[in-house]
Amino acid sequence: MQKAFFFVGFLLCGTVAVAQPAFDTMTGVYLQPVIIRNNLNYKTILAQIKADTTFYKSFKNLRILGYDAYNSITMKDKKERITATYQSKTTQERRGDCRTTKVLEQQTTGDFFDANNNYNYTTAKLYASLFFAKGEQCGEDNIVKHSQITTQNKEGLDKNREQLKMLFFTPGQKIPGIPFIGNKLDLYDDNAHKNYDYTLDYADYNGVYAYKFSIIPKQGKETNNDVVVDEMTTWFSATNMQVLARTYSLSYSAGVYSFNVRMEVEMTQFKQLWVPKVLRYKGRWNVVFKGRENGEFTATLFNFK
Repeated sequence: MQKAFFFVGFLLCGTVAVAQPAFDTMTGVYLQPVIIRNNLNYKTILAQIKADTTFYKSFKNLRILGYDAYNSITMKDKKERITATYQSKTTQERRGDCRTTKVLEQQTTGDFFDANNNYNYTTAKLYASLFFAKGEQCGEDNIVKHSQITTQNKEGLDKNREQLKMLFFTPGQKIPGIPFIGNKLDLYDDNAHKNYDYTLDYADYNGVYAYKFSIIPKQGKETNNDVVVDEMTTWFSATNMQVLARTYSLSYSAGVYSFNVRMEVEMTQFKQLWVPKVLRYKGRWNVVFKGRENGEFTATLFNFK
């Protein structure tokens, strides 16, 4: 209770002295009153945000743990009618330095699988590549340093998976191999600052003191051809700068392809490791010669061991 009163007082003190966010010309970031009033070292905070690896690390931790998961995937047509669904409960078992995925329960509808029990949808293939071990996978670790996500020498689904990983784990960074927009995803260069507003705040996230960093298009720039990110908000622990949660929406239309997606990720702590506990995705995309997909999925991870 005392902790809660302190936090409320902290916020109120910040709002009394300064009514509006202040724009810092050196960093190009709007600082909320509570940041200014309490003289927080925002430049160091912003540098840590830009260099963050904790989000990627949390997903890498899944490679060295066992856990259970509820998996839900829904595919729809362009009129939002459901065409296929997938529901399952799986468990990842870790033995030695190897992991395997076992399906405990599973229900499907529509044409989710083909006659050979292969996925009919790219969305499902990408989901499986992220959360299901194919056979027995060994020799993996959770080391982020010197671990690079790259599309080099990769083609087809392997390349798409790496691009998706970049989108998930390093949003705001350039993504090679995506025509027209690869560089437009870099939210930290000088060109991006012409199109986006950046705001640093201090907030309570599920009872944890957190820095809230938000990026949205500048007013009037929402339909600019250089804008791909509609919104990205990340909550960082004020104690250790661990990513606690992130939401982001992206959309673009380039003639030969278009997409509109939204993702939400929530983290939890297991012993000394941080891991994702819920990941939600909803999106539609259309690529010439590859067709249109409209789908959503939710991964709920629990019972880590």
